[in-house]
Amino acid sequence: ITMPSVMGKLGPLGRVLGPRGLMPNPKTGTVTMDVAKAVSDVKSGKIDFKVDKTGIVHAAIGKASFDADKIEGNAKELLTTLVKLKPQASKGVYIKSIFMSSTMSPSVEIDSKRFSE
Repeated sequence: ITMPSVMGKLGPLGRVLGPRGLMPNPKTGTVTMDVAKAVSDVKSGKIDFKVDKTGIVHAAIGKASFDADKIEGNAKELLTTLVKLKPQASKGVYIKSIFMSSTMSPSVEIDSKRFSE
C-alpha cells in the first residue's frame, strides 16, 4: 500500500514485487492518498478477487496458518458476495460450478446449488 507520489520510486522493484503479486495497483486500492484507511480495510478482511477473460474468479480465502473454520467462513463470505454482485440484467445460471484448491494441489468440486438464488 502506497501513495501515488512514491510509485515512481517503486518502479525498479517491479521485477521483484510483480511476480509475487505485491506490487501496488490503483485498481486494487493499494495506491491511495489515504494510506491509513487502506491499511485498516486490508486488516479488517477486504475481499479481493480477480476475474479472467473466461469468467473464472480467482481469490485467496486463507493461508496455511488459518484453521478450517476460518477458511470455511471466508469461502462462504466470498460466495455470498459474488451472488450479491450479480447484475440484474443477467439471466440464467450465474454460478455454473465451484472448484477450490490450495496452491499446487488438485481441485475439489463444491456443490454450487447451495449458493444459487
